[in-house]
Amino acid sequence: MTASRAPLAFGRIVVIGGGCYGSWYTRQLLRALDRGAVAVREIVVVDRDPACQVAGLLDQGGAGTAPVRLEVATWDAYLARWLAEGEEALADHAMVPSPLMPHLCLDWLVARARARWPGRLVEVRPLDTPPETPWQRGAPDGRHYVSFATWMCPVNCIEPAKCPETRGVRDWSLPPTLAAYASRTPGVGGAVIFPCTHRAYGVGMIDARVVVAADRQVAAWGAQGPCRVLVGTVSHCHGALGLLAVE
Repeated sequence: MTASRAPLAFGRIVVIGGGCYGSWYTRQLLRALDRGAVAVREIVVVDRDPACQVAGLLDQGGAGTAPVRLEVATWDAYLARWLAEGEEALADHAMVPSPLMPHLCLDWLVARARARWPGRLVEVRPLDTPPETPWQRGAPDGRHYVSFATWMCPVNCIEPAKCPETRGVRDWSLPPTLAAYASRTPGVGGAVIFPCTHRAYGVGMIDARVVVAADRQVAAWGAQGPCRVLVGTVSHCHGALGLLAVE
């Protein structure tokens, strides 16, 4: 079957994790490739376990001739190498996050800030005042998790305009909500938000260039003096937050 419109084109799609979630996303991307919804130079699945589920899929020929490979590495180590390629090289790259992964984009920004300013204090701090979302929780490591859903959402929900759970219009979206929150909250000097949006066959992605641009923005704010930046990796409905402080 051929798609009725031009495929979404990517240079590299990076799938975080090769276990139950990563293998599902990989199979969905293979379906999207097969049906002409997506075109990609390579799909890289990152997992530290060489015997993960995606490894089994590849060993059994489940990817066919599709350009899929497993990168055996920790997620942090791979992101550090990948994002170091720079905005121009990453212009058509995207990341498929796992629902249960750590806040990797925040961790990468922290590592970049500490390398840039070895003599300054760089840390993640708890939010003094949490955003007003129906569900939210703070974690011991200072990260904060928010959601507009008070129910369990399926992993393949594409967050359409009409919510499958409420059967009504989805009149919420975290990116603008958090931007407004950051602008009015004392102690927050700015925000960098990484939207994860549905692209094809139930797979959400974050554009790599957005993450690299955020590092450039943090560098500019930090060069002016101490700063506190709200960092969010979010879909319309769910998100992981952290307050990056540079003193």
